Amino acid sequence: MKIKRENIKGDFRNIVKTIQFVYRSDKLLFFVRLVLIVLQSLLTIASLYALKLLIDAITKGATGADFSLLWAYSAFFCGVFLFSRLMLIINQFADEILMQKLIDYVSNLINRKSVELDLSYYDNAEYHDAFHRAQQEANFRPVQILNNIIGIFTNLLSLIGIVVVLTSFSWVIIIIVFVAGLPSLWVKLVKSRRLYQWRKENTPSFRKSNYYSTLLTNRPYAKEVRINNLSSLLLQQFVDLRKNLVKQIVKITKKTAKLDAISALVEAFALLAVIYLLAVKAYSGAISIGGFVMLFEAFRRGQGYIQGLVSSVSGVFENKLFMNNLFEFLKLKPNINSPQQPVPFPQKLIEGIRFENVSFSYPGSENFILRNVNLEIKPGLITHIQGENGAGKTTLIKLLSRLYDCTEGAIYIENINIKDFELDELRQNISMIFQDFCQFDMTVKENIAFGDVTDLNNEDKLIAAAQLSTAKQIIDKLPQGFETMLGKYFEKGEELSMGQWQRIALSRAMYSDAPILILDEPTSWIDAKAEKEFYEGLNNVAKNRTVILINHSEQIKGNFMGLKNVL
Repeated sequence: MKIKRENIKGDFRNIVKTIQFVYRSDKLLFFVRLVLIVLQSLLTIASLYALKLLIDAITKGATGADFSLLWAYSAFFCGVFLFSRLMLIINQFADEILMQKLIDYVSNLINRKSVELDLSYYDNAEYHDAFHRAQQEANFRPVQILNNIIGIFTNLLSLIGIVVVLTSFSWVIIIIVFVAGLPSLWVKLVKSRRLYQWRKENTPSFRKSNYYSTLLTNRPYAKEVRINNLSSLLLQQFVDLRKNLVKQIVKITKKTAKLDAISALVEAFALLAVIYLLAVKAYSGAISIGGFVMLFEAFRRGQGYIQGLVSSVSGVFENKLFMNNLFEFLKLKPNINSPQQPVPFPQKLIEGIRFENVSFSYPGSENFILRNVNLEIKPGLITHIQGENGAGKTTLIKLLSRLYDCTEGAIYIENINIKDFELDELRQNISMIFQDFCQFDMTVKENIAFGDVTDLNNEDKLIAAAQLSTAKQIIDKLPQGFETMLGKYFEKGEELSMGQWQRIALSRAMYSDAPILILDEPTSWIDAKAEKEFYEGLNNVAKNRTVILINHSEQIKGNFMGLKNVL
């Protein structure tokens, strides 16, 4: 196993970062845990000494010596035991709270990073591999490293106490304690490295097996899986993937199991040697029976602390390897950012929107979806973007909202390049419904008010948006009206048809006061009557806003004033 200096530095930095995660998740509990570690280590020495005093008192009493101190030593021994138990209870209490706060802290980091990254990352399989590894480890690796680090300090401090006790008898035993633990440490480090490499190399297989499981267990796929009898096929593919993964891990485990057996043999010989050394001293009268018990127990505990130290060190090594996945993910940077000195978004659109020689290809692809597009969109009109599937209609509005940036050319609003606007402010001034709109398993009110998170509780806007989208008549029939939970993911949720969901999504777009309104196939699921009512209301909306309508049909032309066709 090769060890490079730069790798050690990187590993140390990651361990420090992990400790910082723990500290930031709850500073008070962090220091409480440190104090508990020190107290537990001191109690180790106290319990050994109390045991020696108690046994010596018993042996002296059996030979007719003074027996009066027996009860005092018994009380001392029991007092140390009780205090140790109380410390353990407090320790477990602090651990549980700290672990939950740490999980929340790291999960929040991943969630924030996910929404920070731009859409191009979601088109990249390598990103999904990185995200999968980070997400899979996030809920338990930081906690395990926390426990490993605590274990290192606890076992190290306790071991120091054991060394102090054993020093009074023989350095040989101390050497035996440490030498016996080295093979176990080496085996665990080797196993950790192999396991990490295996999991990293097989990330695509893990993701694929998770995907098959999602297809088999999640509601959106349930109808087609059953109607097309896909369950057997998908189950078999899932089972085959998992069998292959298990087969690989068995090979890794077999190799390290043999090494584990050798390290256990070394520990057994060490135990035999120490028993012989102590027995000889006890027979010769060099140490008392209490001294024999104390030293033997010290050695046994020393072995336990060495094993604990080995497990904690190897655990840090193993978990820091997996934590690398998290740190790699957190290092990702968005490609689309706000300028350092953004220009304020215009209060009113007069010139409108202009696409100038815009070309676009998705990252990693040489195929241009758009090529040299020139387009002007004026306020007060409904601009109709029409074209065949794959012509790039939806891509245009993704570029306008900077979900992607143009590969070539530029887009202007009021003759200002949209890259000069602060990103959030640009998007706040664009209200949009996508053809693949979201269905939030939340209340009707939340589904609509998400159209403007700066004004979530405006009842007048809520009703107006629902009326304009023709969703009001649907909402009035629901059990709790706007407070009705939608979807079947949570309790008491009401399921809607796709046409009804689309009208709710339209309400969300209409809820916003943004000057730019983009409607991508807004009535594809809606019945003819509701569609007609919506388009009639849209004419009034267009008088004060810049409206972009994407639709395949030419039959809607007669419904609008100032309609302009593009593509």
